[in-house]
Amino acid sequence: MTATEDNDGNEGGGADRDAEGGRHTWDDGLIARRAHRWAGGRAVGRPARAVDEGMVAEPAPGVSHGPAGLTAERTGRRPFCGPPYAVYEAGVRSFATGTLRPRLEALRQLVGLSRSRLEGRTLAGAARVLDEADARGRHPYGHTVVAVAGATGSGKSTLFNALAGAPLSEAGIRRPTTARPLACAWTDHADGLLDRLGIPAVDRRNPGYPYDPALRGLVLLDLPDHDSAAPGHRERVDRLLGLVDAVVWVVDPEKYADAVLHERYLRPLAGYAEVTFVVLNQVDRLPGEAADQVLDDLRRLLDEDGLALGEHGEPGAAVLALSALTGEGVRELREMLGRLTAECGAAERRLSADVDGTMTRLRPQYVADGGPVGLTERARTAFADRLAEAAGAAAAGQAAERAWLRDAEWACGTPWGRLRDRKGRTPGDPGGPSASRTSGAPERTEIPGARARTVAAEAVTARPAVEEAVRALADEATAGLPGPWAQAVREAAGWGGRGLAEAVDEAVAAATASRRPPRPVWWSMVAAVQMALLVAQVVGVLWLLGAVAGVFGGPEWWLSALPVTGGAVIGPALAWASRTAARGPARRHGQSVEGLLREAAAGCGRTRVLEPVEAELARYAEVRAQYVIAAGGT
Repeated sequence: MTATEDNDGNEGGGADRDAEGGRHTWDDGLIARRAHRWAGGRAVGRPARAVDEGMVAEPAPGVSHGPAGLTAERTGRRPFCGPPYAVYEAGVRSFATGTLRPRLEALRQLVGLSRSRLEGRTLAGAARVLDEADARGRHPYGHTVVAVAGATGSGKSTLFNALAGAPLSEAGIRRPTTARPLACAWTDHADGLLDRLGIPAVDRRNPGYPYDPALRGLVLLDLPDHDSAAPGHRERVDRLLGLVDAVVWVVDPEKYADAVLHERYLRPLAGYAEVTFVVLNQVDRLPGEAADQVLDDLRRLLDEDGLALGEHGEPGAAVLALSALTGEGVRELREMLGRLTAECGAAERRLSADVDGTMTRLRPQYVADGGPVGLTERARTAFADRLAEAAGAAAAGQAAERAWLRDAEWACGTPWGRLRDRKGRTPGDPGGPSASRTSGAPERTEIPGARARTVAAEAVTARPAVEEAVRALADEATAGLPGPWAQAVREAAGWGGRGLAEAVDEAVAAATASRRPPRPVWWSMVAAVQMALLVAQVVGVLWLLGAVAGVFGGPEWWLSALPVTGGAVIGPALAWASRTAARGPARRHGQSVEGLLREAAAGCGRTRVLEPVEAELARYAEVRAQYVIAAGGT
């Protein structure tokens, strides 16, 4: 939407009703003027009042609008070339509908997001471009500031006078002739622009009569010599060249190939070809076809400078030959300047070129050298695997599997086997059913998996392995990233890696301390059968002893051997079958413990390292997107 201001000069914070259909246009932050329709040589609607320099002005007493839309003062002062609203409205329209605004907004976002990652001097150029764009945007884009620049003796002041139609700038054989920049404006509302350029009122001139309406909105500057030996001249030229909308470089047949001109100005300003004019002056001094030969050589030098030439309808710098003294070619240059001013786009093209140059200089800071950057799923998985290995998750899972098997053997084994293992335990040994039978350590009854939890709680994560995992992740995440953003990612990974080993230990201990695997029901059933077999064996032994002692008589005394023999055979067979049946659940239990520890280690690494690294990568992605917009989508 285009911002509006009501006819009383109030800034449009709300809606302004259109003169034709009663529609409303809403303010979006720019103070713009509503254009009055012109019909039959008169304005429809009330003229707006001036609220700032360069904006629409209400006609003063004695001023009327002519039939062609020009203003003429009855007092005899020079007229303003063109309806004042047209200049400002065209400027606003050029800015609002062009590509400059989104690029400037993206550059502003880019600078804001990069302040904590890049050095201030790296972003200084971008900040200056934004400041200049803001300063230029306060003035109408319909006013076009064109500087006439050149070396000593090139005849630029003479050309300035020829374009102005009056001897406004002093021209002569004394060098340097122009000591201070002079301004000639084909508009009544260029004071704001000239104040920005630092041109004092005493150095502002009016164009000569008759006024050329094709140049309305043009602000022409005559700069000092860029190669002047006088102190301060070069500094003034350099400062103004960074502020004007377009430049007319004036060269002469003797110094058109001057190295200072090409190396200091034309070559560095090659990106501003669309707002550059290169004029070969004093062609009246060249005999015959010499002017064409010199002009061709000048084009060759400009091409070597990288300055695109506007040939065959292509955008680029305009190169032409003329004689400011005789007037040959001056009219053609005046027509070019008139078209440039009427387009109201020189300021936007100049600022776009500023943004282009800034983006080119900033490219190494934002554009990756390789392909896509960021963390892949493979890198995340590898990081989790390294942390799990450092935390001993696989070893803990295997230990939990063996502990489950030992607990199953203890619970489902024969009573005589448990008694034998208990006798092997030394005094004060805290061993239990999960202790190794080959170690000679005694065992004690405890819940399944308790030994695994004890081992996990006492384990210490390998610090070198954790540091290596963090380094590998940082290398993967920074592959192809520009230097500043790679450094930011490494710092994020380094800060997260500090104390990661201890944090993994705590996470593993907390995860395993609360895990109590359930005791299978069939263990109790097998233990009950084993106890029944033990009772049967004891009864059989007592029966056999009684038969031997004659307490129990009868021919069936040999039946007492059946419980003893059955218990001796069935008990071990049942214990072996139980161990075989426990292998599957033991394997699943070990895998569960390993997964638990792996998840604990991975969660700790994800919180402390992965998330900060991904946050930096997301920040770079956002900055990269803004860079693409600011660079014009390239």
